[in-house]
Amino acid sequence: MTAISKIRNIAIIGAGPSGLAAAKYLLAEKSFDKIDIFEQRSIPGGTWNYSPGVDKTGATTPVPQLDPRQPVEEPIWHRKGDREGNEATFLSPLYERLETNIPKDLMQFSDKPFPADAQLFPTFRTVTEYLHEYADDVRELIHFETQVLDVTSGKSDSWVLTRKELQNGRIETDTYDAVVVASGHYTVPYVPAIEGIEAWNLAYPGVISHSKFYDSPEAFKGKKVIVVGNSASGIDIGAQIASVSKGPLLASSRSESYLSPGPAADRIEYPEIVEFLSPATQDRAVRFKDGRIEDGIDAILFCTGYLYSFPFLSSLQPPVVRDGSRTLNVYQQLFYIENPTLVFPVLPQKVIPFPLSENQAAVFARVFSGRLSLPSKAEMKAWEESVVAEKGDGKTFHVLAFPKDAEYLNFLYDWAANARKRPELGNEGKGKLGVRWGEKERWMRERFPEIKKTFQGKGEERHSIRTLEEIGFDFDAWKKEHENNGP
Repeated sequence: MTAISKIRNIAIIGAGPSGLAAAKYLLAEKSFDKIDIFEQRSIPGGTWNYSPGVDKTGATTPVPQLDPRQPVEEPIWHRKGDREGNEATFLSPLYERLETNIPKDLMQFSDKPFPADAQLFPTFRTVTEYLHEYADDVRELIHFETQVLDVTSGKSDSWVLTRKELQNGRIETDTYDAVVVASGHYTVPYVPAIEGIEAWNLAYPGVISHSKFYDSPEAFKGKKVIVVGNSASGIDIGAQIASVSKGPLLASSRSESYLSPGPAADRIEYPEIVEFLSPATQDRAVRFKDGRIEDGIDAILFCTGYLYSFPFLSSLQPPVVRDGSRTLNVYQQLFYIENPTLVFPVLPQKVIPFPLSENQAAVFARVFSGRLSLPSKAEMKAWEESVVAEKGDGKTFHVLAFPKDAEYLNFLYDWAANARKRPELGNEGKGKLGVRWGEKERWMRERFPEIKKTFQGKGEERHSIRTLEEIGFDFDAWKKEHENNGP
């Protein structure tokens, strides 16, 4: 077993969904003297706080962009509305017309349902308000407009955390027994190195961009556009741009997505781009893997995701970042193996993040309070190596597509539920527990791409749709029919 010394003081980096969930589950253990949440924004919610389009105008990323070792972000200062002074904001990848790709009944935290009158797939504004409310009972723990600059190993397995108060520039250092890295991973864009892309970008500056800097389709009106990537954002942004672009949208991807809406008249499917053709011989042209060439391209938007990046952990040994495709030296997608008092919630992708953040917090809160033990360092390393052997040493390490995400969620729940009981914690001494998916949740999870397509197909009518049943997805009816028909 890995021994963890008595933990009294805990720092949480970030007041987004996973940071807020961490605080609630740590408080529920009734074991810690101090819990500090450091949030660089002036409000909770993390990346769910929208950046206005004006903040994205002129914002760029290197092309290609392969380096996860970026410095901490610089704030964008805005007036506080009717209050005096400025407030620190940071660029968010949210865009003006974003709706979630997860139905609200599956997305929500276990102890806070979404409003009954919220549409089935909430707008980002609904989610932002929801998170601001979720933060209310831990708000007194949050140090707003405080940016963590550095976290280093201290004496006796402690952590030395250096932070900056953004309003006055004051830098302070404190020591903590444990650190929760809830800073998210939607900050450092990934733009792949494709043959010819660097020279092409120099010849046609501003044509290539990344979805982090997308806000609305108006900037693409009347242009010939390629959208690269078919994740949720790629498909949604592509559909928006297709409504205003010149001719059909050119949609480029390596493989078909389970979220794909299927053939459409306003979109032409292409495989991946393999070459940006020389500006000396072609006019804004690219070649795709199947040999087709398109020229006269006015805009290329890479919806290719982000790199894992922790600028405040740059001195950590062994490191947690190499090329940014995954987080290194982690056990069960969560614990830093060298010193598991450092944890990284919600590293996995293709998951339902809010309930996942709860179940992970339930586990590490119990480990920190001494109610759960971890295996030896050698065993934890062996677990990581087994995942690498099975899934590879890149971004697939963190991909938990259904049903893997459901299995992991329930594994975490059961792990936390089996902790040593303490009568003062309530829930028969088990303490605060998160979410365990049953048949209905798995049914929803398996079908939500189909549910989302049906929802989108309703056009403007979708804004009045509140429940799954309104668009023909009735679990009870399905279960009854399933039972009647037999296996």
